[in-house]
Amino acid sequence: MAAPEPDAPREPEALVDAETDQGVGHETDRDRDPGADAGEDRGPNPDADPNPDANTDADPNPDPDRDPHPDTDPDKDTDPEADAPPGPEPVTVPSMSAGPDFVLRPWEMSDLPLVREASQDPYIPLITTIPAHYSDAAAEAFVRRQWERAATGAGYPFAIVRSRDRRPVGSIGLWLRELPEGRASIGYWMVASGRGQGVTRAALRTVTSWALRDLGIPRLQLFIEPWNTASARIAVDVGYRREGLLRGWQRVGDERRDMAVYGLLNTDGTADGRAVTAD
Repeated sequence: MAAPEPDAPREPEALVDAETDQGVGHETDRDRDPGADAGEDRGPNPDADPNPDANTDADPNPDPDRDPHPDTDPDKDTDPEADAPPGPEPVTVPSMSAGPDFVLRPWEMSDLPLVREASQDPYIPLITTIPAHYSDAAAEAFVRRQWERAATGAGYPFAIVRSRDRRPVGSIGLWLRELPEGRASIGYWMVASGRGQGVTRAALRTVTSWALRDLGIPRLQLFIEPWNTASARIAVDVGYRREGLLRGWQRVGDERRDMAVYGLLNTDGTADGRAVTAD
């Protein structure tokens, strides 16, 4: 399995067991209600100046040629946030073919059976925001979080769907939190019914190629637990290079675990395979 950087959004930020297509994504930052940290409206401040527009320090002998209201210049930008950098733009999650057998597409409410199966896995709920105790309400909230991530520009969450029966079997995400620094991370998880079919390699190859070629992201990275040699082989097969060991990088359950970091630059050459936009 693989893990994301510590502040990455907690969704599929990890690789799976490559040899058997097992595994789940490591996550580190639980989703928050966007309004959770907002202050409450406490009403007027009793200590506030009852006449805030009154200028008690006014010059008793004002200069007649001086503009008494210098801040009302119509050509002057008075918006304190006018020079603030723009926030992340919303992204549109495309549909892509991941070889002849699988398709990557946006999450749908019809994917609740996938959330149910993932919630029954002993490991997936530990390192993702998949609910540990399934309910339709919790599963619907999970799907809405995927939509919200795209709407806020946090990344591209995909459901991995088997072509022959349209059954969703896993999730893969391209996360953009560090895109201003020229890098992004990829992670994914797979339920038991999707393992052992080559889907891990196909999905990783597809998203990697698309991110490097079409999006022009300079650097992609994966975080893989050192024991997971199968996932490491898949990463290397797709073109990633092991760059080092991050000690105590990721909290999983009640312990912190080391993660090996794998990177791929768009100057290293494209990953094998091509991501093809589905009709």
